[in-house]
Amino acid sequence: MDTASPSGVAWLLLTFTLPANRASQRVEVWRKLQRYGSVALGNSGYLLPNNPVNEERFQWLATSIRKYGGDASIVHVQGIDNISTPQLIGRFAEARAREYQVLIRHLQKFSEIPQPKRALGHLSRLRSRFQEIVDVDFFSSPLQKRVAELLTNADAVRLRTKTSERPGIDLREYKKRVWVTRPRPGVDRCASAWLIRRFIDSKARFAFAPENQVPKKSVPFDMFHESGFGHRGDDCTFETLQKEFKVRDRKVKVISEIIHDADLADNKFGRKEGYGVDEILKGWARQRVPDQELLNRGMQLIEGLYLAQS
Repeated sequence: MDTASPSGVAWLLLTFTLPANRASQRVEVWRKLQRYGSVALGNSGYLLPNNPVNEERFQWLATSIRKYGGDASIVHVQGIDNISTPQLIGRFAEARAREYQVLIRHLQKFSEIPQPKRALGHLSRLRSRFQEIVDVDFFSSPLQKRVAELLTNADAVRLRTKTSERPGIDLREYKKRVWVTRPRPGVDRCASAWLIRRFIDSKARFAFAPENQVPKKSVPFDMFHESGFGHRGDDCTFETLQKEFKVRDRKVKVISEIIHDADLADNKFGRKEGYGVDEILKGWARQRVPDQELLNRGMQLIEGLYLAQS
């Protein structure tokens, strides 16, 4: 999110018209303007802070409007004579505050539901909505922190409730081991290797082998193999490792949800960040990047995702 300082904000103003018979397209444009976080400036058009992301959004929207037979213009504005910069910022702050307040009410209702009856998908949708608002919270509403705390608390309750009571495995048995997986690693295997190296054994080595040629004394992961660690129930391999080795790190929990959604494509957690990682890995695979290099690059991407979590 690009944040402009109140003392020197430049603006983008989108003005447009659409033919009267384009009612459905008018609704489509309006919804996009809402999603972009724009504020209506009377009958003059829609305003956004001037930054590259917002300009690109307005450019694409203007192109669509013209395609629908309408007219559209994007105006770069330094100031408006009858509305001060603080007043304009206030309009954006009010719009985001209303959206955060709706989310707070939903989260408060969610917290009143008995834990066994709470739907995980509901919390995921609330989290996704929060991220959508944050992306257009150009002037950092104080309510953003409040919603983030409510989401963190909801996650903490879920983690305490879902924690397995099974005894943990002996971590010493998995030190200085060779971990084996299938060739051409994807998002789940790269993330799993990252988890192993960062939280289980910093000196872990990785190798690749077909299903029927797993070396003795190695640890298979994400393989269709009778031993080792792979998908279990609804969990991807990363989630299995996280649970088996009892990795409690809060940011790892976020990564596990990202990897689950990218690997299983079931939108269980409403996390979209992993899809880009998956596509990048597929692109490198098509370039015939060697397996070990592909794994290393994937682990670096996951490390970046981990460090990006607040």
